[in-house]
This record gives sequence, C-alpha cells and structure tokens, in this order.
Amino acid sequence: MKKATKRIAVSLLMFAVIGASGAQAAAWSQDALRGESGQLLTETETLAGNGGLGSADGAGASASFRMPGGLAVLKDGTVLVSDSRNQRIRKLSQGTVDTFAGAAYKQDDKGFPVGALLDGQSDSSLFSEPQGLAADASGNVYVADSGNHAIRKIDAAGQVSTVAGNGLLGRKDGKGNDALFYRPTDVAVAADGTLYVADSLNHAIRSISPAGEVKTLNALSTRVAELFPGQVSPAGDFADGDLKSAKFNEPTALALDAKGNLFVSDSGNQRIRYIDLQQGKVTTLAGGGQATNKELHVPGGFADGAVSEARFNFPAGLALTDEGGLVIADSHNHAIRYLLDGQVRTIAGASDQRTGKADGIEGSAAFHRPMDVAVRADGSVLVADTYNNKLREVRLYRLPDKLSEDGGVKVVMNRQQLAFEAAPEIVNGRTMVPIRAIAEALDYNVTFDEAARSVQLAKGEETIELYIGKTGLKHTVPGREAKIKPMDVEPYILQNLTFVPVRFFAEETGMDVQWDEATRTAILRSKTK
Repeated sequence: MKKATKRIAVSLLMFAVIGASGAQAAAWSQDALRGESGQLLTETETLAGNGGLGSADGAGASASFRMPGGLAVLKDGTVLVSDSRNQRIRKLSQGTVDTFAGAAYKQDDKGFPVGALLDGQSDSSLFSEPQGLAADASGNVYVADSGNHAIRKIDAAGQVSTVAGNGLLGRKDGKGNDALFYRPTDVAVAADGTLYVADSLNHAIRSISPAGEVKTLNALSTRVAELFPGQVSPAGDFADGDLKSAKFNEPTALALDAKGNLFVSDSGNQRIRYIDLQQGKVTTLAGGGQATNKELHVPGGFADGAVSEARFNFPAGLALTDEGGLVIADSHNHAIRYLLDGQVRTIAGASDQRTGKADGIEGSAAFHRPMDVAVRADGSVLVADTYNNKLREVRLYRLPDKLSEDGGVKVVMNRQQLAFEAAPEIVNGRTMVPIRAIAEALDYNVTFDEAARSVQLAKGEETIELYIGKTGLKHTVPGREAKIKPMDVEPYILQNLTFVPVRFFAEETGMDVQWDEATRTAILRSKTK
C-alpha cells in the first residue's frame, strides 16, 4: 500500500490564548490516526433517539425527541439535552433517556407541546423552546430559554427559577426580570458565577452578575438589510477590536476557556470569534466573508484549511477539548468541524453539505442541522443532531488494544484483527493478503476455478472474479453491466493460498482502506453502519 496514515503531532490551538491542557489531550492528538488526506479517522454512532418526533423516555432508539438543541455534560457523566420542541430538558444516563425538567402544558392544533414560563419544581416547571445549557461547580444548571426570552436556573434540588428576563422580548439591561432579551440561544457560566448569554436576535453578548445585573458588553447593530425593494429588516453587523465597539450578527453559541474568556459562534457572520474579557478585545479566529446591504447574513461556505481560509455555514454549538481544540457544530453544512493549531478540519459529515442520518466514518456519517456539541470525559464528542431528532457521538477510530506486535503486516477489519493461514506481505509497495480470510469476513463465498485459474467470490447474486497471474478484476452486480477493472499487481498463489492486493479488493467491495505505518497495519472499515 502506497498511501499511509500519519500520527498527529501534539499541537495546541493558540496555546498562549487558551492555556488549556489535560489528561485527555491524547484522545484528540498524540494517539489519533490520520488518513491519507490528512483527515482524522473518526466514527459516528447514534446514542439515543429513533429519528421520529416524540417525547418517549427509554433506552437508545426507544427514546424520541423533538428537535434537541442544546447539550451539557454534568460531573457524574449525565448528559443533559434541551429538547426544544418538547419544551423540556431531558437527560441521558447509563444509556437511558428520562425527563430532567419541564412538564407537558398543552398541545397546539397540530398536537405539538406548547411552551410557557413557570417556575417551581422541575417536574411542574414550564419552558419554551429551551436551547443552550451550562452547569456550574455546585450542580446548578442554567438554560437559555429562547422562546421565553429568559435565562432560567435549575438548582441541585430540582427547583426552577428565572434568573433574568420575564417572557417578553426586547433589549434592555437591568436586574432580573427588568432585563429583556430576544431569543437567547446559549449561556456559559464562569467560575465566579457570572453568566454570559448569546442574545442572538439582539446581536449581543450579555453578562449577568451573581447579583442578577444584566449588562450588554458590545456595541449594538444599527445595520438594516433591504430584503425586497422598499422593505428593510434590522440586521446584525461585524466589527472586531475593542469589545465596547465590537459588533456581532446572531451570535448563537458560547464556550469559556481556562482563562475565563469567551469563544463565540458568530453565526450570521460565519465566523468563530474570541472575546478576551480581561483585555476587552474581540478577534476573529476562523471564517470570513461579508454581507451586502441586501443580506441579513454573510453568505455561508464550506472550506477546511488555515483559519483565514476556512468557511462555515451558520456555525452553532461549541465545545473545548482538553488539548485546547474547539469542536464546532457547523449546522447548515451538516458537519462537525475541529479548530486546532490554526487549522480547521471536518471530523464528521461530508463536504458536499448533504443531509442524512447514517452512522459511519468521517465523511460517510451524515447529519441534519446539528446545533450543539459537548465533550465527554473520555474525549468523545456528543452531537445534538437537531433535525434528525437524535443524540449522536463522534469518537476517534482506535486500533484493537491487543494488536499483535510481531513486526509483521497486519489487517484490521473495523475493530478486529484478521487471522490468516499465511502472513500478509508487501510486494512492490502493495499489501498482499490471502483472499479467503478477508472475503469470508465480508460474507463472500470463495471458490477456485482450476481450469480458468480464477478466484470467484459470491454474495447473493453479486460476484467478483480475480485471475491468477493477470491484472484485472470482473465485478458483476445484478441489473448492471459487468465491469472489468485493471489492477497494477497480479494475484498469485503462495503456500497453496491465493494472495490479492488488499486495498484494491477492499475498496471494490465498498470498504474504506487506510495504512498505519507505525504498526504496519492495513485498516479496513465499513463506511456506514
């Protein structure tokens, strides 16, 4: 095999800015595998939700959601989910989904739960389209209760109260229920108890002191967009620099770093911004573009690479990894991105921006408007896959723990090392393996035609035929014309076993193939589950 994976060197995202490190750093850098195009090797699976609209509690796919929009991981590992259109906060613990806070009030004429604003015990409190979540060290959970234009608190005893806002939309600083918000979508809590709010449709970052005093930190936008001739709409704006004069366009998500400074998904500007609260400065970390006077938002795009060239399409939820990387729910690109060491990479989801629901590897995994992400203690990334009504998990692909260390060539299929009657070998840069073990692992029946000197593989009505001493493969699929494809190496017989090039054969059967030089391992993975 000519192409190889590479081990990621330890690198930190703007370490001087973030100052983050930790025991889990290896989960996303030191021990991670990268593919031949430099991509992180990842796999995505569904943890909970059957994809349908519903409010059923239960384990795994027996549970259902209505547009889950926010995530938080508590110290004990419990995952909280803002089930926005069910008007509740749900929890996932030990694989089972239950209701954490919020109650059914009434249904609209379409049968959907109706939100309202009511404090009290968690099982009798009411929310309206709750979104972002944050938890403090004392076990209090804060909710950006978007439809109520308020910030709510669920204390450790399960009592729900309103921290700021009163159910009316507006734009006003003040204390407690005198303050007004307009669709707040996220909240972050600092070590000193200060809350920061992404007040999305006010295009503002707000702070709430421990005493309940609400302040607007940045300059408010005065820009309008002429959407149709003679019809204008208020719109956000863009400006870096001093926080007092900085401007945002529908900031959607927040994340606090170890220094107490803020990352912001400035969704309408298609940027990831950074607020140094100590210095009072705002900078752009990644993304770019400019809106015309006829556009509410900067046009979205999709590009990996250096932060100045990277492009997003309504980036939403943010989460920091222990190594200082920033995970981004790139909602309208239906992808999960990773900002690390000045580079943006896609770790799950396809670059063609298609929607879907498939579990699988890297770009074969599909999402539909993921709105939030969170990082668990083991380094895996949780995704609120909002329009799929599912809770998903993205984790790094790992080789088997007990991979043999004899220095020979090895083949791993998904997470299992294959055993061969004779050792695989490398010939002219190609990894050659006895075909029977790998074919049978893929559920093909193997026969040998002595007269034609050919190996025939069959699965149902599909057949693959390879020829000893000849470069070529014939693949027949029902309903399609048989295809003959050339190979640059010939199958051969050794020790009465037929050896074939593993990459060519595996890719022909739809597998993804990578090579890890460090362990001399060919990695074969199913693209979807």
